[in-house]
Amino acid sequence: MKLIAFLLPQFHVIPENSLWWGEGFTEWTNTRKAVPLYSGHQQPKEPLEHYYYDLTDAAARNWQAEVAKAYGIYGFCYYHYWFRGKPLLEQPLKQIMKSGEPDFPFCLSWANESWTRKWDGGEHEVLIRQDYGDEQDWENHFHELLGAFRDKRYIRIGNKPLFIIYRPGNIPRCEEMLHFWNTLALQNGLDGIYFVRTLGGFEIPGQGGFDANVEFEPHYTFAHGNTERLWNYMIIDGQEHLVFDYDQVWLSILSRSPHRNGGKIFPGAYVNWDNTPRLGKRGQSCIGASPHKFGWYLAKQIERARTLYQSEFLFINAWNEWAEGAFLEPDQQHRFRYLEEVKKALEQTGSLPSINSRS
Repeated sequence: MKLIAFLLPQFHVIPENSLWWGEGFTEWTNTRKAVPLYSGHQQPKEPLEHYYYDLTDAAARNWQAEVAKAYGIYGFCYYHYWFRGKPLLEQPLKQIMKSGEPDFPFCLSWANESWTRKWDGGEHEVLIRQDYGDEQDWENHFHELLGAFRDKRYIRIGNKPLFIIYRPGNIPRCEEMLHFWNTLALQNGLDGIYFVRTLGGFEIPGQGGFDANVEFEPHYTFAHGNTERLWNYMIIDGQEHLVFDYDQVWLSILSRSPHRNGGKIFPGAYVNWDNTPRLGKRGQSCIGASPHKFGWYLAKQIERARTLYQSEFLFINAWNEWAEGAFLEPDQQHRFRYLEEVKKALEQTGSLPSINSRS
């Protein structure tokens, strides 16, 4: 079983974020300003030994890979941002490719939403709009990705680089674009591209051209799971705040049929969820999470991935989404407990990879 953790690169300063959010903004800015909203609400989340890293520092990227490998994570899925010719947050990956370090498998997920002040990918208070263009724009985007696709560390299926698209339903000519990219891939010495569609917290239209789907949790369950006993409201300073039950989400995940529309599905898992560092009372937070529970549920999902989904991959949200409460990285409260539970779940299911085996 190959566990792949989503990794957010927004832990370094870029001019655009400094303009939009204030000089020196990174994801740590949101994380540090968080406050508890109710009794038992653990905020702010603090990295172990206050390691507020910068992902343009090679030592930080190597540390991430070394820790992940030590606890059985197979690879990272880096978020990729491309706005019709304009990349954002691209420097960590560019440096990884240029330096050849860390020697750790990776793939990409194109987070193809507009950026907004509400952090919702919507169409209000847009900071930079997502626009897909035509064949020339598609070709420019493909060549931006080609270096990564050719990298020996890039995760492949059937010798095709695995590429996830977060919101394919937003792309007007999506099937045409995928076909166009596959043609370019063949022309550039690849066997094609293994396209994966995200199953998330949004409408999922019928679209061709995808080889598989990936469950993005807990968002997929929020929108498409059994949510009857999931949500509750708290009134905080006269404003409603949504909280949900950690166990109910996981029980919905574990009771879901692996057979949906006949397509290949890579199952998902989530560590925790709390986006109040970004949204305050407008956000959602989770009640009842713990490392022990996460490990127990993860072991169940690994077994389901193998036997029901017949999948070699399981995607975890996330490695370092600190401002969304979804992170495996060690923190001041739990230290390495969540990562220890990952390793334990892999051991219990006979799925722990050899550190030297990365095929």
